[in-house]
Amino acid sequence: MFLKSRENIIRFLFFLVIFLLLFFLGSIFFKSLNTTKIFVPDKLIGRSLPDFTAESFDDKNKYFTKNEIFNEKKYYLLNIWASWCGPCREEHPILIKLSNDHNLELVGLNFKDKKENALKFLNKSGNPYNKVLIDNNGSVSISLGAYGVPETFLINEKKIIELKFVGPLKNSDYKKILKKINYKNEN
Repeated sequence: MFLKSRENIIRFLFFLVIFLLLFFLGSIFFKSLNTTKIFVPDKLIGRSLPDFTAESFDDKNKYFTKNEIFNEKKYYLLNIWASWCGPCREEHPILIKLSNDHNLELVGLNFKDKKENALKFLNKSGNPYNKVLIDNNGSVSISLGAYGVPETFLINEKKIIELKFVGPLKNSDYKKILKKINYKNEN
């Protein structure tokens, strides 16, 4: 009799441990269903551009800080790009068109690229950028909250991010950018 009840107690404890383990794992699973892991680019809009330092594309020994790059009272378009990036090639004609607007200064951040390839790309396709910076290891892009190329930020004269575009710029984005910068200059 004692042996039988001891077996029952062991069996009961075994099932209790299994039940508690499954309950714990189930709780974690259902909690994770309610947690969003999707990066929402709109969260950056309205926030100040983070501080960073980037290497000059033209002078390997020269570095620029955020305040040196964005030093005038105007709009800036910061575009993260690479010569190896197909979508970057797709958006390039729109960047060329945007470079003709005197209310906007374009800053290119060359992402994990070989300088000679980037230079060939700019020479062949045209250079829309007023300034070109290098991000060889991706740390500047990460500090900006970017997670791929191309990504583009519209930054106002107070160094606040007003718009962010993930992926290649489209004609609708071009119109949105022009509306934003020209509306500001009319007031």
